[in-house]
Amino acid sequence: MKILVVDDEALLVKGIRFNLQNEGYEVITGSDGLEAVQLVQEEQPDLVVLDVMMPNMDGLQACDKIREFSDIPIILLTAKTDDMDKLMGFDHGADDYLTKPFNILELKARIRALLRRAGGGTNAAPAKELTIGSITLDLDARNAYRAGVLADLTAKEFDVIEFLMRNPNRVYSREALLDTIWAYEYRSDIRTVDVHIRRLREKLEENPAQPKYIMTKWGVGYYFRK
Repeated sequence: MKILVVDDEALLVKGIRFNLQNEGYEVITGSDGLEAVQLVQEEQPDLVVLDVMMPNMDGLQACDKIREFSDIPIILLTAKTDDMDKLMGFDHGADDYLTKPFNILELKARIRALLRRAGGGTNAAPAKELTIGSITLDLDARNAYRAGVLADLTAKEFDVIEFLMRNPNRVYSREALLDTIWAYEYRSDIRTVDVHIRRLREKLEENPAQPKYIMTKWGVGYYFRK
């Protein structure tokens, strides 16, 4: 599946592209509304992630132009939180709306839902649980269990462990985890990753001092060992 991501924030585009490519999507990118319309015509992607506030042509105008020739699913990104702005986005032909700063896992979930609705996603039902060793995640309820015992995770802790467990044995730097889980919310404070990893070990490892699953690759980053 091919996804077009258009935003004038280069770091945000880089983070979204990194995450979507890890999910197996082909990703093409642009930086303004005019380019978005042109790329939809030339590349014929399966879905568009489109920022509202952009130079040359904003996202709402781009939506109007795209809707003249395509019914491709469109997700709008915006820094505005007003409900009227969201309704305006739908009036211009958007299928979904996500407010910045957003959780990258939520964006991926919305992309999967829209692709399924458009008939371009897999027909298989998504997994309800994710289990590796003694750690199980209930993906619907967003609960984590160690050896069958519920662990009291925060929302962001669940996001971190879900991401690592979906990509076992792959090492991610602190910077990559910040871009993935926090988008650009806390990019300036890299220590937040270390704090969340420490708390996850305390809650999910039998011996946090000698972890079995949530591992450190010294000088590189963290990974979940399968």
